[in-house]
Amino acid sequence: MHQHTPFHDFEEFETAPSGGGRAKWVVGLVVFVLVLVAAAAVGYGLGRGTWTIPSSVSGHVPAALAGWLPHGGSDAAAPANLKDYTFELVEHQAKQGEAVLTVRLQQKPAGKPVPDAIVFARRLDMAPAGMPTMTTELEPQPATEPGLYRFKTNLTMAGDWQLSLAAKVQGETGTVQNQVALKVVP
Repeated sequence: MHQHTPFHDFEEFETAPSGGGRAKWVVGLVVFVLVLVAAAAVGYGLGRGTWTIPSSVSGHVPAALAGWLPHGGSDAAAPANLKDYTFELVEHQAKQGEAVLTVRLQQKPAGKPVPDAIVFARRLDMAPAGMPTMTTELEPQPATEPGLYRFKTNLTMAGDWQLSLAAKVQGETGTVQNQVALKVVP
């Protein structure tokens, strides 16, 4: 005769065949962890630029996004150092009043202009003259040639001004930041 205890239902559950449920769960967990580690490794490698997107895949990506993906081939040996990029004013002096400032973004070692960068931060102030709160608006204008970036502004006061720019260069990780001096004359 079998004695009925509060653990009777539990004993039946433990002795019932599991159908490999526990083994399936362990195998599933191991597969999940391996996939997670592999995805993290791929993301890390792509972010550092040590791995590239195959051309068979990047050929199907829209052109606006393709420039931001790492490319294979001889040009992708090593990403350029962000300090290798610089903004330079085309004219270091401007007349007071309405003006269009033109800057050139170039890669210093190669000496070549850098087209299609996204200039997302810009500021023009009189910090060199001890007046960092004296600012003026900068309105982006169409470029006249690759590697040139133009900004319309109103230079309200003669003196020393500072143009601060930040840009994303396609194919590079990080932000190019630079400040250039401008002399405004009456």
